[in-house]
Amino acid sequence: MRMRPVALLKMRTMRMNRTPRTTKAGHLSLRGLAIASAVSMALALSLSACENVVSFTQPTLVRVIDASYAAPAVSVVVESTVLAGNLGQGSITPYGTLPATSDALINVTAVTGGAALVSTSAPLLAGHQSSIFLADNITAPAGYTVTVLADQQIAAAGGHSAFRFLNQAIKTGAVDIYLVPAGSTLAKTIPLVADLPVGGNSGYISFDSQTVTMIVTPTGITSPQYTSAPIALIGGEVRTVLIVDTQLTSNPPVTVFIADDVD
Repeated sequence: MRMRPVALLKMRTMRMNRTPRTTKAGHLSLRGLAIASAVSMALALSLSACENVVSFTQPTLVRVIDASYAAPAVSVVVESTVLAGNLGQGSITPYGTLPATSDALINVTAVTGGAALVSTSAPLLAGHQSSIFLADNITAPAGYTVTVLADQQIAAAGGHSAFRFLNQAIKTGAVDIYLVPAGSTLAKTIPLVADLPVGGNSGYISFDSQTVTMIVTPTGITSPQYTSAPIALIGGEVRTVLIVDTQLTSNPPVTVFIADDVD
């Protein structure tokens, strides 16, 4: 029986529209090839993302503590980046973010310009907190020192606070530091830090959190004294306390500046 031309055309069209699952044994169909291509692309993107995570370098957090009475207003430059400017004694800046480096060049210059007043090199490590600490040179009048302090970057243990004390009261000399609990008196309190010398760094000291009044006296003397307002501590706080000479009078003999290391 002879097939009509129209019927023949329909049959050819049906054969052309039929999507083969495979072309030959062991070969993927067009649909399979598309799926394999999509999977390959997703895998490539996933590997690329992993590479980006692995190569990511954490920055370092750095601040400046200016304890120098003699220095003019200063700027602090780290690896050609101005970290802070127009600082004077008692200035404690917020932390700034910088690229981590194993040997950072740090220059302290007068705001008015000129050669560096003092320089140093120090590691500024990824994921760490540090303080660039400017102070008067105890042994060389009219000179300065700059050091890098490693700061605590985790909260104090539950129910505790951690304080670090830096004594730069050159005229006053060594000091005793009391944290007097609310409702108590200086006479009933032993020093948290005794006989901290000029240039001394107590390191972080942990103690039970409560409301306290900070009192700082020359070593062995209970008057005159620096007395803070009540400090309410609830736990976890980490602080750096800078002690410097009172500039215009001798009563109280020292002034205190408190910086938040960890809230």
